[in-house]
Amino acid sequence: MACITPFRALRPHRQYAQAVAAPPYDVVNVEEARALVGNDPLSFLHVEKSEIDLPEYPHVEEQAIFRTANNNLLKLKGDKILFQDQGPCFYVYSQQLGGHRQYGIVTGASVREYETGLIKKHENTRADKELERINHVDTVSAQTGPVFITYRKSNIIDGIVAKIAQTPSEYAFVASDGVAHEAWVVSDGDTIDQLTAAFAKVQTMYIADGHHRAAAAASVARMRREKDPAPSETRDYETFLAVLFPHDQIRIMDYNRAVKDLNGLQPQDFLSRISRDFEITDSFADRSPKRMHDFGMYLNGKWRRLAFRKDGLAAGDPVRSLDVSILQEYLLGPVLGIADPRTDKRIDFIGGIRGMEELERLVDSGRFAVAFSLCATTLSELMDVADADLVMPPKSTWFEPKLRSGLFVHLI
Repeated sequence: MACITPFRALRPHRQYAQAVAAPPYDVVNVEEARALVGNDPLSFLHVEKSEIDLPEYPHVEEQAIFRTANNNLLKLKGDKILFQDQGPCFYVYSQQLGGHRQYGIVTGASVREYETGLIKKHENTRADKELERINHVDTVSAQTGPVFITYRKSNIIDGIVAKIAQTPSEYAFVASDGVAHEAWVVSDGDTIDQLTAAFAKVQTMYIADGHHRAAAAASVARMRREKDPAPSETRDYETFLAVLFPHDQIRIMDYNRAVKDLNGLQPQDFLSRISRDFEITDSFADRSPKRMHDFGMYLNGKWRRLAFRKDGLAAGDPVRSLDVSILQEYLLGPVLGIADPRTDKRIDFIGGIRGMEELERLVDSGRFAVAFSLCATTLSELMDVADADLVMPPKSTWFEPKLRSGLFVHLI
């Protein structure tokens, strides 16, 4: 069963929602965040990416970043930009990008269910990034960004959400990237009970995006249990901020790769090496592959199609049969020398929302030697890996649209 908990969100007054709502901290670097914020003091990036307010960054004590985040959150509260709901609520959060619209339920998800594996993950976390989020959550005493979770759709839940979406919304705005955001507050006890009962019948939930946030929430919960003279599963630290979407509404986009050099090989030698495992078509007008085990490759101003020769390889293995695994195992590792894509500085990862033009730009600029486009990982592949208690290679999935931070904060 899935245990969900209504909570008293700290959130912006309606007139400030658009100004507060910000991209998640992990999709922009410091320079991009500063450019996005400009002179706007309300952007939630001042909380989630508070190093933008420290001119001496990166030459600054790390704890100063977290203290600044806490001070900035307190200022938003003190200036009456943010307020906390009087009683526990669920919230429905809708996003629309082009013709795609998805409706999620903002809730407290169970740390215990995450720890026992009822909330499944498909990625490992990096220790340094997890520690950074632990320090942030612990210092601010709040989970400031939601974990993106999916579950196999339920007609009952869909029906409840559809009724809520017919009522006047609390927030409605279009962000600068063209994504339309809308949200509803669910405060009446009957609807809260209906949603709680419906999710109790959901057998498994899957983290789609936000593995570091979930891991950090669990770590902080363990820290607080140890300090709590009367620990209880009803404590706020035993839940973490999440948005739950039915599996048939979310969209996974391709997650592409660019490598800075050819590992000492001349282009012709490089092509010869990869032809052992990939059939190379010398032109590729589509640029982005349309079927599994095909790849696009941009090299020296030209697109080529790579078709993996061993279609039956790793049948039954949900990880090794992934396109991201095939590219890593048969090309990036043995040919380009990218042994560990988590730590190798020669490789970069480009979300599909940026398009094929971004891959061309990176290579044409001379900063990268070659780029690869992949098919998007499917949601069924993600669930198969998670159900097998396995993990995907890093940067296997890119979800779009991204959840905005600042609309709902869970205080612990």
